[in-house]
Amino acid sequence: MIMDGENAAAGEIDEVAFPGLRAGSLNRRSFLFGSAIGLGALGLAGCASSDGMSLAEAEKVYGPVPTEKFPIPAVDVKKVNPKYFRRTVSYDTKEAPGTIIVDPGNYYVYRVEDDGSATRYGANVGRAGFLWSGDAYVGRKSEWATWTPPKEMIRRQPEAAKYAGGMPGGLDNPLGARTLHLYQNGTYTLYTIYATSDPESIGSGVTSGCVGLLSQDMIDLYSRTPVKTKVVVLPA
Repeated sequence: MIMDGENAAAGEIDEVAFPGLRAGSLNRRSFLFGSAIGLGALGLAGCASSDGMSLAEAEKVYGPVPTEKFPIPAVDVKKVNPKYFRRTVSYDTKEAPGTIIVDPGNYYVYRVEDDGSATRYGANVGRAGFLWSGDAYVGRKSEWATWTPPKEMIRRQPEAAKYAGGMPGGLDNPLGARTLHLYQNGTYTLYTIYATSDPESIGSGVTSGCVGLLSQDMIDLYSRTPVKTKVVVLPA
């Protein structure tokens, strides 16, 4: 892992490497997508989800965020399975309010609330071979972080060499608008919870172990998550 000032390199995302890359074309989707996306990520017809949020409501929740340093466009919610829309759900846990619980087997991230409920977000997670579980904590937070490809990625894909000095924050940056960097025993694990603007990735295993939320969801979670917050990653 390469560090760039106060910003961490996203080597943890590097294994989903530039499929079908055209010369001179490096974009966010190239960093995150493998050759196949699960059928669950395909757009679904209908105007309401089984969880009760209509597409009209989702369009408001996942609308544009023009006040950001890099204005965030609206999510095309038709490309997200409605069961992954943000929702408050009943959640039985012994973990303290504020704890983040990642459920990679079901592609959800929960923020435990103080009334027997949790805020639930749809997520993308690590693909086969890159899943992990255990306890961690938020050791650092970043807004519009710089991303630096590790040397291993540059060797595999020379196109990434142009960012050897770091890709500045922005809409095409793999880390997105907000990043929670996960630590164990004072050491950075190389794993993050980050913001993605790729709705097709939600409900899929596409990363090298990191967890991605839609940008609007990640901004919400980030705003309510202080450094030192406990994070529990469940077995898949």
